[in-house]
Amino acid sequence: MEGSFVQDAQVAAHRVTDRDDVAVALRLLEKGERAAVQGEKSTMTVEVVQEIPRGHKVALRNISRGEPVFKYGAPIGTASAEIPAGSHVHVHNLEGNRGRGDKQKENALTERGGRAE
Repeated sequence: MEGSFVQDAQVAAHRVTDRDDVAVALRLLEKGERAAVQGEKSTMTVEVVQEIPRGHKVALRNISRGEPVFKYGAPIGTASAEIPAGSHVHVHNLEGNRGRGDKQKENALTERGGRAE
């Protein structure tokens, strides 16, 4: 399904930019379903591995612990645990860095493709 668009009624989640690691569930996502994810230029599917409430984030790829997590085309936090594709992304596995002064330098470096020391 990569590279094609689906009708709105079939879209289960939305990612703001195609660079994003997560998408927002537009409805309850059930464990085991193949959810259509609409991006800015393409559509993909992800197999949901656990129930994800409407309005919450679903991982679109495997994300390693310590890796930045992108939403809105920018890092929103750091994975505090391994996050398999199709998993619920929330406070239990994501350490948010928005509004944290101690993370501003790290955010700026990550957005430019660098890494914080």
